[in-house]
Amino acid sequence: MTMSKNSILIIDDEPQIARLLRIALESLDYKVNIASNLKEGISSAAVYPPNLIFLDIGLPDGSGQEGLKRFREWYSGPIIMLTVLDDEENLIQAFENGANDYLKKPFRIGELIARMRSLLKIQIQTQTQTQTVESSDIVIDLIGRVVRKKGEIIKLTSTEYNLISILAKNQGRILTHSFLLKEVWGPSYQNESNYLRVFFAQLRKKLEDDPTNPKHIITESRIGYRFV
Repeated sequence: MTMSKNSILIIDDEPQIARLLRIALESLDYKVNIASNLKEGISSAAVYPPNLIFLDIGLPDGSGQEGLKRFREWYSGPIIMLTVLDDEENLIQAFENGANDYLKKPFRIGELIARMRSLLKIQIQTQTQTQTVESSDIVIDLIGRVVRKKGEIIKLTSTEYNLISILAKNQGRILTHSFLLKEVWGPSYQNESNYLRVFFAQLRKKLEDDPTNPKHIITESRIGYRFV
């Protein structure tokens, strides 16, 4: 089933927020569907697959976290969580369950639209470029396992390449410390966050113009990293 062009699904039980988002998004020519609970949201997404979903964490018929898990069983598009909670545990859980981003209520419409557009752009690039990921002057060849900066091949260790390729495949999405450690080193290393600090410092020296002010490998405080 193909996704509807420029279609956004909002799953939120606060009518004023849903109404505000509908007005803002429809003014930008997006088709907007609204669901006030998880059951309606899952049914709507199954019948009319959206390009992107806004999902509230607190819903009357279930947790948005559980809903996120259910969506990720079959839906591969971007999901932005909306929440009044900003505690570390909830945020980490959301990203480990497959969220692409989150916004804390009350949010600014301009920021919401900017984040939405960024994820939709990445989605298009992912659909059309499955073999390479390009970000400004960096090109990551996922088939040849080669990374270039300004046309020059950058020598990376196997671990460095594994880290940057995982970030690149999930471009724009925050990957938690425990996820990265498990994927690269294995389940028994999920508490060794110092490994990530060391290797990402090395990657920034090789790939960033200014390692102290990175533009591509971004640290999300207390949560993880993302590639932009």
